[in-house]
Amino acid sequence: MELKETDSLIFDMDGTLWDAVDTYAYCWNIAFKKVGLNKEFTGQDLVQYMGIEAKKIFTIVFPDLTDDEIDSLFKVIAETVDEHLPVMGGKVYPDVIEGLHKLSKKYKLFMLSNCQKGSIGDFMKYTNTQDLFLDYFEHGANHQPKHVNIHTLMEKYDLKNPVYVGDTDSDRKQCDIAKIPYIFVSYGFGTTDKYAKKFDSFAHLTNYFMDH
Repeated sequence: MELKETDSLIFDMDGTLWDAVDTYAYCWNIAFKKVGLNKEFTGQDLVQYMGIEAKKIFTIVFPDLTDDEIDSLFKVIAETVDEHLPVMGGKVYPDVIEGLHKLSKKYKLFMLSNCQKGSIGDFMKYTNTQDLFLDYFEHGANHQPKHVNIHTLMEKYDLKNPVYVGDTDSDRKQCDIAKIPYIFVSYGFGTTDKYAKKFDSFAHLTNYFMDH
């Protein structure tokens, strides 16, 4: 989709702004033990699930669990991540914080992720970026797909030409449904060959949007 005069940037979190898979794995393993599941993940194990709606991941990993058991596990994981993520954090990609400060002076900034409830707030606490974003949505909070949450942001803030910045083909598909341009960052977890623009670093992304 062709880029018009962009008025806002909506960012994915994991694989776009930071890599926190090692912290997630640490928290998940604690939660698995709490509920009596004999399962253990490494950060690399989690990469394949990045971009999938948080609750769906556990139905894939534990296909024999009932819906109630998945709900209970999801609650324990959310509590464990919320306890540790603000402290342990993740590996923020190069130039992200500086870039967000620059972009916030020109654009309305938002975050929209398939993460569990509380994780975006944890990212903001860890990076001290709360004041840079006008709003955010987490799938774990309202259980809506990204294209629905994109349109909610557009309506709430009267956004005319937003773009979504992400790192997976599933992000691209959601942008297609929402009918907004997809900006692909190639340094993240996923791949795609369809996008309005591709950037190999956050610095390049920042420079482009500051110049346009």
